[in-house]
Amino acid sequence: MPLDLQTQVLIVGAGPVGLTLAMDLARRGIAVTLAEIRHRGEPPSVKCNHVSARSMEIFRRLGVAPALREAGLPADHPNDVAYRTTFTGQELSRIPIPARRDRYTATRGPDTGWPTPEPPHRINQIYLEPVLFAHAEATPGVRILNRTRVDGFTQDVDGVRAAGVHLDTGEEVRIRCDYLVGCDGGRSGVRKQIGARLSGTDVVGRVQSTYFRAPDLLARAQHPPAWGTFSLNPRRCGNVYAIDGRETFLLHNYLKADETDFDAVDRDWAIRTILGVGADFRYEILSKEDWVGRRLVADKFRDRRVFICGDASHLWIPMAGYGMNAGIADAMDLSWLLAARLNGWAAEAALAAYEAERLPITEQVSRFAMNHALALQKEREGVPEGIEAPGPAGAAARAAAGRALYDLNVKQYCCAGLNFGYFYDASPLIAYDGEPPPGYTMDRFTPSTVPGCRTPHVWLDDGRSLYDALGPEYTLLRFDPGADARPLVQAAARRGVPLAVLDVQSREAAGLYRHAFVLSRPDQHVAWRGNELPADPLALVDRIRGAGSPTPIPAITPKETFA
Repeated sequence: MPLDLQTQVLIVGAGPVGLTLAMDLARRGIAVTLAEIRHRGEPPSVKCNHVSARSMEIFRRLGVAPALREAGLPADHPNDVAYRTTFTGQELSRIPIPARRDRYTATRGPDTGWPTPEPPHRINQIYLEPVLFAHAEATPGVRILNRTRVDGFTQDVDGVRAAGVHLDTGEEVRIRCDYLVGCDGGRSGVRKQIGARLSGTDVVGRVQSTYFRAPDLLARAQHPPAWGTFSLNPRRCGNVYAIDGRETFLLHNYLKADETDFDAVDRDWAIRTILGVGADFRYEILSKEDWVGRRLVADKFRDRRVFICGDASHLWIPMAGYGMNAGIADAMDLSWLLAARLNGWAAEAALAAYEAERLPITEQVSRFAMNHALALQKEREGVPEGIEAPGPAGAAARAAAGRALYDLNVKQYCCAGLNFGYFYDASPLIAYDGEPPPGYTMDRFTPSTVPGCRTPHVWLDDGRSLYDALGPEYTLLRFDPGADARPLVQAAARRGVPLAVLDVQSREAAGLYRHAFVLSRPDQHVAWRGNELPADPLALVDRIRGAGSPTPIPAITPKETFA
């Protein structure tokens, strides 16, 4: 007999993006089913090594951040990025990054002082994903179907019917749902079925990746350990990430521009050259993968009741860990929209905001990643012959290379701009007021309350994070305790829109928040601001729930700063 199930949202793929989407939907009261082809507990590939600050903010809200902080490298292992002639050779420069033990308290170095309650976390996906899986599995409202493949689906005005199979028993599985989301990776079957096409740059670079065990490697190094160690010499360039901080490592061998055949490059020779070890050195390959770095973005993220997230909708070379992290941002944008619709307070038109918001950001971030990858490739191809030479000439070459590598790469690894600078400037759910959002780069941004920007984080005077004080859905931040918020609260209640009012008392907010009111969305982006409520507060409520007119709802120009 086939297995017949019903759920509100079916998610295809239980990687980090799918798990995050499921947990947040369930937190908002939505019944979720995840279909995953892997066995329960089967480890993922050794891929992403970095969880961004923005993702950690999300995990904080989901209640899983403390468990993630305890996973990965040993607490005192440096998270530095080192640049050397080889792993065991001479060090060129080093980007200092605090160990996780010091992550909340460190104040020195380029990777500190983040304007957030949750700075970045260096952790490989093989440690990250089991923590997320356990948390999702224990979340009420989440059902996980391991070893279940979704082969296809049909949809109509009332919902989606998915059909698949249990891979161990051969049992047919049929799932009826309101919405389906493909979080099924770069080869996404969901993407193909909705007719979305990838376009962009098909080849940015080619990489041989090897996950290996080498208990004696750290003892051969001349310098203190690092989280990431880049090797640059004229023979072969690559980088090595510490996985467990003791004996397991992930090595990327970057093929040269004319090396288009993976098999033409001897893997063992390349590994030994990057590490700087001889034939006597022993290591054990645990897994290996050859992959092509791309910059590909889908031309659409939705077909009616079916959506795609993460690698299903965009693929690019993993600079700054922003493949997975961008996917988690996708999931959070889609989650609150689906939940708002299913919970009855958002109009169907609100769902159009997902593609309108995320597709342009995906295009921007993917270009940041590609341009940085090309700049790094230029550095690798231009390594001077004398970089390993003794004497003053060799020292000068190493010093120059070290400075260039630091200046280029500190932007990638300390990337506040990518975390906090992006904005939604063409959303149907945001009430724009004519002020343009500030620009951003990979590493720099300007906190802003311009509608569409991330709600700037501040610490409240009572010691709490602003984000911890926000309501679960919309929150009206009030900076003038005498300002009357009742008309907007009543309008929201009339439409069933959940709206909390938070009187913000924060010395840190002075200068950042220049209006009496700032309306923060469920995903911590600004929806509207003003010194007074609009003359028609119901029109603003209809705008933010997807049932309003696209005409501007102006804000009052601030005449004073509210602290």
